[in-house]
Amino acid sequence: MAPGVLNRAALIVLLAAAPAVLHSFAQKPDRDPAARRSEMVHTQIEARGITDARVLAAMRKVPRDRFVPQQLAARAYEDRPLPIGNGQTISQPYIVAYMTDVLGVEPHHKVLEIGTGSGYQAAVLGELARSGYTIEIVSALARDAAATLKMLGYGHVQVRQGDGYAGWREHAPFDRIIVTAAPEEIPKPLLDQLGPRGRLVAPIGAQGSTQWLTIVDKTPTGLTTRRTLPVAFVPFIRPR
Repeated sequence: MAPGVLNRAALIVLLAAAPAVLHSFAQKPDRDPAARRSEMVHTQIEARGITDARVLAAMRKVPRDRFVPQQLAARAYEDRPLPIGNGQTISQPYIVAYMTDVLGVEPHHKVLEIGTGSGYQAAVLGELARSGYTIEIVSALARDAAATLKMLGYGHVQVRQGDGYAGWREHAPFDRIIVTAAPEEIPKPLLDQLGPRGRLVAPIGAQGSTQWLTIVDKTPTGLTTRRTLPVAFVPFIRPR
């Protein structure tokens, strides 16, 4: 298991204990969020080998405490995922930074995210890309994320409530696509919507088995795929 990646058992325990966690977290005093973000980047992200200056600046700037339930704000910058309701989580800061780093976003890029969740990853991408599009299947999460992103000034990031499997055809092709929930295999519509020399990053694997963070590059001669970290993400949800 790579440093900083919570194993599946730890994630299940955290989710199961969410009510008690919420109560205990609410008792602890907060500190200056900017100082905590700086400390988070230094100890959790730079120390683990993330060196891209733009990624580090985005992680220092985006207020993760605004993307978690208010009673969890005091723990927003700890080295762990946190529950955000509806059986979903906000990813560990290192994983957000790592996925952003390997995605390789440039200022002129158009980026699609599947699995908005709280909107935190979308905000980080919004610091790096020309435009962002993000899809969330859970209506309450999509609504809250859209409101938070708008309030924080990420007007160039559009949120849609719907099935991320189909992507967002109207705005394709995308230079970069990131998936923040784990499908058993990469949805074909997402590969179809990936532009020339585009890149897709996603955790791939069935629940109960090892998931691997997977990078797909679209080259002039076809698709290339490589796996990097073993990870534990919530499952990719489809409409029933």
